Amino acid sequence: MTGIALFSQAEKMMKGRPEIRPGFTVRVHQKVQEGDKERIQIFEGLVIGIHKGHSPSDYNFTVRRIASGVGVERIFPLHSSMIEKIEVKKIAKVRRAKLNFLRARSNKSARLSERFTNSEDFAVAAAPAAVVEVPKAEEMTEAAK
Repeated sequence: MTGIALFSQAEKMMKGRPEIRPGFTVRVHQKVQEGDKERIQIFEGLVIGIHKGHSPSDYNFTVRRIASGVGVERIFPLHSSMIEKIEVKKIAKVRRAKLNFLRARSNKSARLSERFTNSEDFAVAAAPAAVVEVPKAEEMTEAAK
């Protein structure tokens, strides 16, 4: 019974976000509060991993980029109210769920090959209509019966 209640609460917190997978190069627009002012800060990098929690509203993803020769990683909650939007810039061909091996690599060896060669293929794959679906609480109760 607690699982059904958890899912009904989680669907209220869900936001329309694009489907994100490891190997995607994304731009995350995040709200930053500085004193009494609020601005949007953009963090662009490669998604190296996704952590799925107990409910679909608990998803986190790790984005890595190189800034001034130093690797910087940030973990973002997917359905956070602080995230304004997520843009998918590139899609790379990967064969692993976690790309932690890229931490030890630099320069050419850290590059991933792109999956799509022309813009039409990329537009279809990175369409914003690909939103993470969450089962409704009513469907969960019917499936439990």
